[in-house]
Amino acid sequence: MSLKIIQTSNAPAAIGPYSQAVSAGGFLFTAGQIALDPKSGHAVDGGIEQQTERVMANLSAVLKEAGADWSSVVKTTVYLHDMADFPAMNEVYGRWLGDSRPARSTIQAAALPRGVLVEIDAVAKL
Repeated sequence: MSLKIIQTSNAPAAIGPYSQAVSAGGFLFTAGQIALDPKSGHAVDGGIEQQTERVMANLSAVLKEAGADWSSVVKTTVYLHDMADFPAMNEVYGRWLGDSRPARSTIQAAALPRGVLVEIDAVAKL
């Protein structure tokens, strides 16, 4: 099975030894995206709503680069710094997904990279 690395300048560059996404076996596996602005490399200002918007925009850019969109996403994992942010994150997340309803897990993490409030990764069918 061959692996294809997915890279776009419309999402933040990897901040470690990993790829934004990898396609393999007809699936796309994204790295977790956090609320980094792809141009500045800095975390966006604001609370959970603003950070979730940026995360979803970053994931959308990675999906698009691979030839996918939210309708092809089969699974996401959401990592929240504080589970109390779930309702606000869920509202933004739902707007981005539209009618798509991938399986999802949501967990509270003690800490996330760069001190952000939310991180999300996705698996899509190509």
